[in-house]
Amino acid sequence: TILCELGPAERALYNGLREHYRGDLLGRVERDGLARSKMHVLEVLLRLRQAACHPSLVDKKRRHSSSAKLDVLLPRLAELRAEGHKAIVFSQFTSLLALLRTELDASGVTYEYLDGKTKRRAAIVERFQTDPTVSLFLISLKAGGVGLNLTAAGYVFLLDPWWNPAVEAQAIDRAHRIGQTREVFAYRIIAKDTVEEKVLQ
Repeated sequence: TILCELGPAERALYNGLREHYRGDLLGRVERDGLARSKMHVLEVLLRLRQAACHPSLVDKKRRHSSSAKLDVLLPRLAELRAEGHKAIVFSQFTSLLALLRTELDASGVTYEYLDGKTKRRAAIVERFQTDPTVSLFLISLKAGGVGLNLTAAGYVFLLDPWWNPAVEAQAIDRAHRIGQTREVFAYRIIAKDTVEEKVLQ
């Protein structure tokens, strides 16, 4: 687990959302009861998880804001590329992967991408597995849970924690398959002092 500190602007946004939702939820639960407020509770948890990843996931106008997670991830990916390693990055949020793609495109990094809408999965997987110029594979967590054999990767990064540890384990297992000849290092990137630490617990 890699813990990252939200920057001042990210922290202010996150804390503001948390306080707003806390007041709203307490009033709603008091008025309607917990059972009738469950969907609202889940929506609040989703929003806080998004705010822990990147400000623009909760406010589109903040697309160019900095993100502690990407600030931690990008230098590590550059280091792995320089050493000739391949890596997989998983996120539940395709919008977060889209932001990462923008950064990679600006740096001229060659990568493959897969989410639930991707066609020609086999060809994309084959290119990642065999093409030495493709060092990175971005995958949405749900799309990457089954049916992918990615033994070319020695590193796996989970950008956001998932409620169900089995889903995370399945994602990591994409690289840890029969035919894997090297150790696989898996990293979970967690924003400190956010709901993500509660998800881990």
